[in-house]
Amino acid sequence: MKILEQIDSSSGQPQQAIRPLLIAGASGTLGRAFQRICAMRGIEAVALSRAELDISDPISVEAAFSRYNPWAVVNAAGYMQIDKAEKDFEQCYRENTIGPAVLAAACAYREVHFLTFSTDLVFNGNKSAAYVESDTPCPLNVYGNSKRLAERDVLACMPKALVVRTSAFFSPWDEYNFVYHVLRAGHGKQAFEAANDVLISPTYVPDLVNVSLDLLIDEERGVWHLANQGAYTWADLARLAADMASLDTSFVVPRSMQALGLPAARPIYSVLGSKQGQLLPASEERLHRCVSEVMATMRNPTEELMAVAS
Repeated sequence: MKILEQIDSSSGQPQQAIRPLLIAGASGTLGRAFQRICAMRGIEAVALSRAELDISDPISVEAAFSRYNPWAVVNAAGYMQIDKAEKDFEQCYRENTIGPAVLAAACAYREVHFLTFSTDLVFNGNKSAAYVESDTPCPLNVYGNSKRLAERDVLACMPKALVVRTSAFFSPWDEYNFVYHVLRAGHGKQAFEAANDVLISPTYVPDLVNVSLDLLIDEERGVWHLANQGAYTWADLARLAADMASLDTSFVVPRSMQALGLPAARPIYSVLGSKQGQLLPASEERLHRCVSEVMATMRNPTEELMAVAS
């Protein structure tokens, strides 16, 4: 861990203070997960909300750097609403493209390590084998393009930056993800529509955060793909989660992506592989752990899931 010398006013002698890891996007899925895992691993970290750190504003970024003097920055902030981005493209590009580039420039200037996240949606789905880091991005929607441009701009101004492409989050720590939606619907005996013609790589957030931290600490650089092993349709994933929760899977209604009528186009195949090595374990093992943890935290799973949904 990087150390900063400060002067102890009482003795006049230098004392050592740990420079923190600075996390942008404190309230999001990744931001909260980074805070939790840093605490578990004994990593000093400061997490800032958008109000405290506007990553697309160089003045706000400089103020945060001057105040905290971090040894590294994790960009867990960003615009996540894929369909809304088709019309709200200015805000999407501001948060997903301009913001990471501003952070990267500040990190490069101060020689601070930098980690930011990208997506499987930078690809168009025309491959029939897992996408690896060297494959050429060709996004189909505004969100994917905002991330593609961020990758380009970040690495242009800071070649030592670490850019992690990932996909399809699930986690026991965040109710705003696919597994929670499935369990809510199943316990409420509500139909749950899911695409059965799109293949993705599910990603267990605790694994993603732990391995990303390892790569950051090891000073890795460039583009890395991190997703759990296995390729699933959204309908497959929904049925599997429901079955692990001992629910009747008949509430899962398979639909084609076209029938779902989503505003943003998606690749029909965006499974992530890696030339760097498969660093995350099998998806099914982690999905079972996720479902078990979610159910174990609830006194009355049906009652509590429905309360969250209402």
